[in-house]
Amino acid sequence: MLKNDLVVRAARGERTERTPVWLMRQAGRFDPAYRAIREQADMPLESLFCHAELAAEISLLPKKFGVDAIIFFQDILTPLAPMGARFVFRPGPVLETPIRTTRDVQALRSFDPVAELGFVPDTLRRVRAALAGDLPLLGFAGAPLTLAFFLIEGRSPGECPEHAFAMMRSEPALFRRLLDRLADMTADYLLMQIEAGVDAVQLFESCADLLTPEQYREFALPYHVKIFSALSTDVPTILFAKEQPMSELLVGCGADMISLGGRVDLADAKRRFEHRVAFQGNVDNRLLVEGPIDEIQRAVRACIEAGGHTGHILNLNHGLLANTPVEHVQCLVDTCRTTIIGSPSARVGDPSRDREGAEA
Repeated sequence: MLKNDLVVRAARGERTERTPVWLMRQAGRFDPAYRAIREQADMPLESLFCHAELAAEISLLPKKFGVDAIIFFQDILTPLAPMGARFVFRPGPVLETPIRTTRDVQALRSFDPVAELGFVPDTLRRVRAALAGDLPLLGFAGAPLTLAFFLIEGRSPGECPEHAFAMMRSEPALFRRLLDRLADMTADYLLMQIEAGVDAVQLFESCADLLTPEQYREFALPYHVKIFSALSTDVPTILFAKEQPMSELLVGCGADMISLGGRVDLADAKRRFEHRVAFQGNVDNRLLVEGPIDEIQRAVRACIEAGGHTGHILNLNHGLLANTPVEHVQCLVDTCRTTIIGSPSARVGDPSRDREGAEA
C-alpha cells in the first residue's frame, strides 16, 4: 500500500486533499547532485542508463524536494537498441545509420524486453525497495512518432526534421509500417514496467509540437490508441503530447490522464472534458527558469485553482530545463504542497459514483 497515493488517485480522476506534484525531468541536469553522480561515474550516458544501481540512485534524487511521485531515470530511446538502432550520446543522441528505407525498417528486430532490457526492471525494483511505499513510482516510454523521428533523423529531430517529414509525405505506407512496429514494441515495454511494479505509466509524444492537427490525427493518435488499448490494466495511464493545442484530439487516445501544454487553458479543458479524462500540467517551464519567485507562486496557485484538487496533477508544460535554479524547483513544490483551495468538486467521471459517494 502506498503511504502517499495522491498522484495515482488524481490520475484516476479522484478528488485529492491537495493537488499532487511531480516534474518531468525532475532527476536531471538542473540538480547539482545529479551532475556530481555523472562526474563521479565518468561513463557515457547510454552506459549510465544501463547501470541499475546508479540509475536507481538518480531516480530517487528528487525525493528531497517533496515531490509526490518518482519517475525512473532512463531515456525514451533505450528500447530502440535491441531493435538494432543503438543511440549513443555525444553529448546529444546519435544513431550511426538512420532508418530511411524499406530495407532499414524491415531490418528492425522484435525482441523480448525482459531478456534484452533486464536493467530496466532491475532499476525499478531497486527504486521500489528504496521507496518502501512512501511514493508511487512512474514508468514511461516514448511514443511511436517521436521515436520514428529520432530514428529517421539519426539524432534529436529539432524543429525541422526534414527526413522524417519527407518519409511521411512521400512514403506514408512505409512510415505507418515503422509506427506499427514501434507501437507493438512500446506496448510490450510498458507492460514489462507494469509487471515490475510501477504505479502509473506515461507515454511521451515529445514531437507533438511539430505536427499540424491533421498530421497528429493521422500519424500519432492511432498509435496512442493502440498502445493504451494494449495496456488495459488497473495502472493509470498518462499521455504527454508536447504543446499539442487540440485537447479534443488528446482526450480520445484512451489514456486516463492528459498532460496539457502551455497553450491550453486548464480550466476550459476541465469544463469540456473532465467527464472523460483527468489532467496534468501546465506551469511554464521557462517561468521556472526565469522567475521571479512571486511569479512562480502565482502561476502555481492559478494552476491549482483551475485544477480544483480533482483529477489534476501539477506539472510543467514540458521538462525541467538544464538552467533551472534549484530554489525555483523547491519553490514550485512547496507552493503546491501548501496551496489548498475551497470546496473542490467531487470525483471526475461517472456522475452516479458522485451520488453514491454523497449518499454514503
